[in-house]
Amino acid sequence: MKGNVTGKLVAGVILLLGLVAGVSIYYLQVYHYYRDIPATGAQDVTLITLADGTSQPIEHVGFTAIDADSSPIRYRACFTTSLTPDQASTLYVPAPGIEPRNAPGWFDCFDANDIAAAIDDGTMTTFLSTKNYAFGVDRIVAIGADGRGFIWPTLNECGTKAYDGTLVGEECPPRPVSE
Repeated sequence: MKGNVTGKLVAGVILLLGLVAGVSIYYLQVYHYYRDIPATGAQDVTLITLADGTSQPIEHVGFTAIDADSSPIRYRACFTTSLTPDQASTLYVPAPGIEPRNAPGWFDCFDANDIAAAIDDGTMTTFLSTKNYAFGVDRIVAIGADGRGFIWPTLNECGTKAYDGTLVGEECPPRPVSE
C-alpha cells in the first residue's frame, strides 16, 4: 500500500513538472522573446528599386512591428500606404510566390492566412524589401489594393541551403562568424 502511494506521488510530480515545463516553453516562444519595435520614420518600410537595386523608403502611416533577438525570422510589421500594388510593380523588385509566416496571435494586425489569401487572389502583391538583412534571410513587403501593407522575413536560397545542411556554394555570401 505504501509503494502505491509513493508511485502516485512520483507520477503526480512528474506530471506537474511536465505541465510547468510546457507552459513555460509556450510562454517563452509566444510572448517572452518578442518586443515592440518603435516606428523610426521613413526607413521603417523600404523596397528595392528596379532601376538601380537600391533600397528606397515608401510613404506609409500606422507602422507597428514586433521582433525578437532569438531568431532573424521573427520580425513582423503592419502599415498603411497610398502606394498601390500596380504603382509599386512598375518601380520595385517583385517577390512572387512568397507567403507569410505566422505571427503570434496577440499581434492582431498580422494574420498570415488572410495575407496569403489576398496574395493568392491577386489583391495583394509582394516585393523585396531587404536582401540578406541577416545571413540567408530576406525581408518581404506585401502591399494590398486596399492600402494595407505587411512585412515579414523569409529564407532566401542561401538560407534554405545553409539551414537544411546542403552545401552553400560560392554564390552565397560568407556566413558571419559567431563569437
